[in-house]
Amino acid sequence: MYVLEHVRKVFRDGTVAVDDASFRIQPGEIVAIIGPSGAGKTTLFRLLNATLRPTSGNLCLGEEDLTQVSPRRLRQLRRRIGTVYQQHNLVPQLRVVHNVLAGNLGRWSLAKALCSLLLPRDLARGQQALEQVGIPEKIYARTAHLSGGQQQRVAIARVLVQDPDVILADEPVASVDPTLGQAIMRLLVHLAEKSHKTLIVNLHAVSLALELFPRVIGFRQGRVLFDLPADAVTEQVLAHLYAGGALDE
Repeated sequence: MYVLEHVRKVFRDGTVAVDDASFRIQPGEIVAIIGPSGAGKTTLFRLLNATLRPTSGNLCLGEEDLTQVSPRRLRQLRRRIGTVYQQHNLVPQLRVVHNVLAGNLGRWSLAKALCSLLLPRDLARGQQALEQVGIPEKIYARTAHLSGGQQQRVAIARVLVQDPDVILADEPVASVDPTLGQAIMRLLVHLAEKSHKTLIVNLHAVSLALELFPRVIGFRQGRVLFDLPADAVTEQVLAHLYAGGALDE
């Protein structure tokens, strides 16, 4: 699904956010990326969802190199990638149904999207997505009136309506309490497994990464420090990732 070869991202101020990152992710894999704050994980995700282009290196989605395709083709490829953000990126004044059906915007014309604000189109798909995330009764609720956890479920339902090949979740549970965060992460993993979608999650909660994800990538100072099965991530490996301690070979 993804092939990264020596990917580097340098911003105009000279900041090197991603430095020589190389890894492969197969279709249907479920992967957690962990690391300290400021490690470059969010920039890495912006590269993966094609909102940023690498400064150098190769980044392929399937057979297509995102560094070489035309802007028009890049927009088409972005439809294959769904992103769940920490801040939800919902329109609070709208009803839940409209935020969920916004997952169709990549394939709807502007006229159809505007008409859907008056009379929701593809309502059955939106209802099904809300049932999958456990809040079908909220379909006509004002989004601003929902709890933080419910809003995150709306954001996940929006991605389900989009029906991408890849789901990227950038700190999706950072703004909710640990118990709710665990429930949301279990839901994301379950939905990805059920629909055979690739799921890549940026997590601060190391315990969730080790409990729920078969593969864990450690990221520090813009570099891949390790890429291991979860059961091979030891306390020593984590100490090296978060504290810079020596790691025995």
